[in-house]
Amino acid sequence: MTDVTIENVLTDNLYNDLGFIVGNKLLILIEAQSTWTMNILVRILLYLAQSYHEYLGRTSQNYYKSKKVKIPKPELYVIFTGDKGRKSDKISLSKEFFNGADIDIEVKAKVIYGSDKDDIINQYIMFCKVFNEQTGQYGMTQKAVTETIRICKDKNVLREYLLKREKEVVTIMMSLFDEEQIMKSFIKSERHDEARETAERLIKKGKMTLEDIAECVPSLSFDELRELEAEIMQLS
Repeated sequence: MTDVTIENVLTDNLYNDLGFIVGNKLLILIEAQSTWTMNILVRILLYLAQSYHEYLGRTSQNYYKSKKVKIPKPELYVIFTGDKGRKSDKISLSKEFFNGADIDIEVKAKVIYGSDKDDIINQYIMFCKVFNEQTGQYGMTQKAVTETIRICKDKNVLREYLLKREKEVVTIMMSLFDEEQIMKSFIKSERHDEARETAERLIKKGKMTLEDIAECVPSLSFDELRELEAEIMQLS
């Protein structure tokens, strides 16, 4: 078995939760999520393309030559850690994005939900649910992580793994918090830049007062608008 999990660097690159090849026949990609979105199909498509690209590089196959390359058959799964509700066990790109039309490329994935089975996948789903509850109570803190581990060990959820690797799990979970904070900061910065550009255009037009612009761009403070106006006047 070969691990082909795509690594994430900061927040810009693709990454999947698990990918591996068994006997050079199966490429399996698993994406775990707690918030439902059909965009997972688009992400899986991109994961698959990148995984094939890396596989062909590792196996020294040239897809520009006439000889047909050999690639492992894909099996695509989504592990959903939230409530199933009326969600389907199978999802497809053509159905969800193109009303079932016959499109030139297709992505289908099986969705795995929590059940009463006492297997590793269901224990993982239980761990994620407990984790979501604890972050809801304690926020993105080490307390939330340690409480999740304590509760799961008490409930015999991934107990053996957590007993052996508790420190490692804490480190991993805390790093996820860091990545999420980076993403939030990035999004906040992007939105602030967009708001500033909008305010700058309105100021340059000269048809609105700063008070009116402040109502149109509530994410900027009045002091920020005054500073921006002063900068524009200096440059003009």
